[in-house]
Amino acid sequence: MSVMTVPPSRRASARRDRVGYLFVAPFLIVFVAMLVAPLAYAGYLSLFREQLIGGVRFAGLDNYIQALSDERLLDGVLRVSRFFLVQVPIMLGLALLFALALDSGAMWLSRVIRLGIFVPYAVPGVIAALMWSYLYGPQFGPITQLAEALGLPAPDLLSSDLMLGSVANIVTWEFTGYNMIILYAALRAIPTELYEAAAVDGAGAWRIAWSVKIPALRPALLMALIFSVIGSFQLFNEPALLQRLAPNVIDSAYTPNLYTYSLAFVSQDVNYAAAVSFLLGLVIVVVSYTVQLAVARRRR
Repeated sequence: MSVMTVPPSRRASARRDRVGYLFVAPFLIVFVAMLVAPLAYAGYLSLFREQLIGGVRFAGLDNYIQALSDERLLDGVLRVSRFFLVQVPIMLGLALLFALALDSGAMWLSRVIRLGIFVPYAVPGVIAALMWSYLYGPQFGPITQLAEALGLPAPDLLSSDLMLGSVANIVTWEFTGYNMIILYAALRAIPTELYEAAAVDGAGAWRIAWSVKIPALRPALLMALIFSVIGSFQLFNEPALLQRLAPNVIDSAYTPNLYTYSLAFVSQDVNYAAAVSFLLGLVIVVVSYTVQLAVARRRR
């Protein structure tokens, strides 16, 4: 009778596989517990609906169909889309300008200026929103007091016409430094030989910035743009805190995230809130992919 034996190489390979699984097991456990399981549970909740008569029943895709025709949700999505189209170019433009200025080496006190631009990102978003709420205050804010001292009409920065711009100003103040650091780090990684070759060809500082530095920054700009897409559609802290000062301007559906929070924790409609959350996530994925695809096509 012959005995089947496993070759030593296969036994060693199986042992290496087991060791590999043991190394990645802590990550997989945390990943499944913190990301996959909550998403799966939210997806499960979104397929049900709670009624006064009959209790919780399986609703299939009814919550998603309702969300697609929910005017309050659609208004919020359109509002943050306008916010994204106006605020993000301004913020990334400022970040690029500051990064190029710091990288040029012609700026005095560059370390202090760099730190000063980055510090707002270190301020918690809630604190930043509270601070700007005080500055915007129509009754007590310093902007109103300054306008009155100059004999000028005080601007109502919390009115319905200016509210989106006021929120955009807060977000720009918070995140310009963060994006500047990303772009500045990418600039420092560009080989100096490229600058020297451009200088030998007679290119000046502006020409080098336009023809060498900015094209080399495209991957970093794309990453900052995608982060900005996600951040714009997840807008929550700033409108939620400004709502206390202007409840007639910012309602519970001013942004999709604010609407989802209101559905889940005020109206206690967790099933519909879960469906809205999944649709919002889908919108972010589609917009991010569209931006990435558009940038990739321009490169060709």
